[in-house]
Amino acid sequence: MSIWTRITEALAALVQGEPLSVVFDRLRNDPAPEQSVGFTIAVLALGAKMAKADGTVTRDEVTAFRRIFTFPEGEEEHAARVYNLARQDVAGFDAYARKIARLFNPDGHRICADDHHVLVDILEALFQIAIADGSYHEGEDAFLAHVADEFGLDDRCFNIVRSRLVEGAPRDPYDVLGLPRDASKDQAKKAWRELVRDTHPDVLQSRGVPPEAMKLAERRLQLINEAWREISAKEAA
Repeated sequence: MSIWTRITEALAALVQGEPLSVVFDRLRNDPAPEQSVGFTIAVLALGAKMAKADGTVTRDEVTAFRRIFTFPEGEEEHAARVYNLARQDVAGFDAYARKIARLFNPDGHRICADDHHVLVDILEALFQIAIADGSYHEGEDAFLAHVADEFGLDDRCFNIVRSRLVEGAPRDPYDVLGLPRDASKDQAKKAWRELVRDTHPDVLQSRGVPPEAMKLAERRLQLINEAWREISAKEAA
C-alpha cells in the first residue's frame, strides 16, 4: 500500500468539519510505520502554510514538492488534497508545528545540531520547498525559524540546516558537519562518516521518512561530502 493511499485513509477518518491538524493527534498512538504518514502530511501541510510567507501564492506546488517526493502517476491529487486542506484551515502554522512536534518529540526535549531526528528531516524538506522557485525570501526565513523553534530545534541546528541548503547563506564546512571551528581532521572525518551513514535510506526510513521522500537526502549528502573535501584540502595545504 503506497504512502498516498494511507494518507487518503487518514483523511477519510476525519469527521466532517474537523481540521487537518486532528490527523497529527490521531497518529500519535499509531505504530512506527504510520509515522511516515505523519512525516508526509507534515511536510505538505507546513509547505502549504509557507506558500504565503513570501507573499506569492502562485508557486508551482508540484515542482516544489517534487524536490522531496516521488509521485506515481495519478497520485498527485492525494498530495493536492492535503495541501488544500491545510491552506484552507484557519489554524496558524504554529499550531500545526506544535502538533507535529508533539507527534515526533512527545517529551519536548531540545534538539541540537548533533541529533539525527525526523523533525530535522522535516525542516530540511521545508527548506527545499522554499528554494524550489530559485529564491529564498525573508518571510520564508522567518517562517522556518519559527517552525524550528516550535519543533524544539536550537538556533545552531537551524543555522546549520539553512547553511546546507540555501545558496548564499553563510556556509562554513564545520557548521555543515555540526562541528566547532577548532575540530581536528580526525573529528571531522568521524562526523562526516556518521552523517553519511545517517543519510542512508534505511536509516531515514527508520525515522519515519517514507521511500517516496528519499530525494530529501540527495542535497544533504552532496553538501556533507563537499564540506569534508573542503576540510581535507585545508588540512592538507
